[in-house]
Amino acid sequence: MKHVDIAIKPFLIEKLKQEHCLWSYENDSVEDIPDDVLVELVMLYLDINEIDLLFELFGYKKVKQAWIENVVAQGERYYNLNYFFAWYYFHVKQPRSYVKAMATRQLNKRLAV
Repeated sequence: MKHVDIAIKPFLIEKLKQEHCLWSYENDSVEDIPDDVLVELVMLYLDINEIDLLFELFGYKKVKQAWIENVVAQGERYYNLNYFFAWYYFHVKQPRSYVKAMATRQLNKRLAV
C-alpha cells in the first residue's frame, strides 16, 4: 500500500459519514467497508474530486470493475450518471450502448446464480 493510500481511504470514509451515507454501518465497522462498496458509495454520493481519489487509491481496473458490478448493475436508476462515468472516466466510445450492455450482463450474472 502506498503512503498516500493511508490518507485517502479514511478521508473518503469521513466524507461519506458527513453525507450520512454510512448509516447502516456501526462506527467500529465502518473502517472495514469493502473496497467495492466504498467505490460504489463514493461514485454515487460524492463529487468528482473524491471520485478522482478512488483511481489514486485503487487504480483504474479495480474502480472500473466495482463501478460495473455495483453501480451499473443498478440499471436505469443511475443511467445518466453511468453514461457520464463511461464517457468521462472510462473513455468509452459509445457510452450509451456500453452502459446498457454492462447492465444487462450484470443482470444476467445475477439471474444465473
